[in-house]
Amino acid sequence: MSLSRAFDWKLNIAVFVIVSLGLVTLLSGSSGLFYKQLIWSISGLALLFLVPFVNLRNFVSQRWFILGLFFLAIFLLLVTRIAGSAVHGNRSWIAVGPVQFQPSEFAKLALIIALSAFFSRRHIGIKRLEVIFSSFFYLALPVFLILLEPDLGSALILFGIWLGFLLASGLPPRYLLAALPFLLLASVLVWNFGFRDYQRDRILALFSPETDPLGVNYSVIQSKIAIGSAGFFGKGFGQGAQARLGFLPEAQTDFIFSAFVEEWGIFGGLVLLLAFAFMIWRIATIGAEAHGNFYKFFCLGAIFLFSSQFIVNIGSAIGFLPVIGVVFPFLSYGGSNLLTSFIIIAIIQSIASRTAI
Repeated sequence: MSLSRAFDWKLNIAVFVIVSLGLVTLLSGSSGLFYKQLIWSISGLALLFLVPFVNLRNFVSQRWFILGLFFLAIFLLLVTRIAGSAVHGNRSWIAVGPVQFQPSEFAKLALIIALSAFFSRRHIGIKRLEVIFSSFFYLALPVFLILLEPDLGSALILFGIWLGFLLASGLPPRYLLAALPFLLLASVLVWNFGFRDYQRDRILALFSPETDPLGVNYSVIQSKIAIGSAGFFGKGFGQGAQARLGFLPEAQTDFIFSAFVEEWGIFGGLVLLLAFAFMIWRIATIGAEAHGNFYKFFCLGAIFLFSSQFIVNIGSAIGFLPVIGVVFPFLSYGGSNLLTSFIIIAIIQSIASRTAI
């Protein structure tokens, strides 16, 4: 296999740009986090250049492999629930020596693979309720365990992936209308019995963005200040006051877009958004040309994952959506998310290497 066939270089370049911009932002704010993220990035790049040479057909055609991967994710989520490490009040991590791993990130990959295998065979029967409820089984188990952590952001991302698969399979609109009363009832139950007080406060804060500036709206207000004060070219490397002086909380994860724009301005933000849009376009192109329904659905799953994370992260930064702890793919700090994202891109590269694009 030649290198020209092994890699879709356009996709690689888009990913490299986003990762590089994230590393620059972390270096500006914290050299310690920068070096940790650099190590994760190098590990991800190694996978990106090795996995495309693996013939995935030997694995994805085996039902035991798909189910084994899915139930491994469930097992890790159970371990997290029982003996996980708590970070910011969420028991979402498993500590392995000095390294902390977040199983919910692996669950996103496992769900995409499981649903890709499921819908590649049964998407034709999407009008049958049996098919819809069978696919819901793959969603319900990980979402239930993740909500117990509690990690509302990851649970919503998983739901978005599942819904995306249903819509891509041709789910009739009348089914969505029929499900609306049940969704409203479920929303009421979750609001009253599932959400914690701070989660309800964050949602209500969307309708009164200027109230409680030192409390529930503090993060979003500081984020808007960081973006609004940037200008066209920004304040320059290391000159972002909101992030550097600690006014902007979680500047390395939830609000890294705000920290980046503060230093590099509207111009830098446009470069970042164009790189992300180009990455999504390349994934869509590879999926459209892929040979085999599994590969097409996997590329769709990757688009659903990255796009939903992007929308929620940006929406939180500018105050259009509640802050629920969703990262910007390839930009935000976090080894588990970054490595999982690299694995997904590596699998897509493997698909591209066996497709004439």
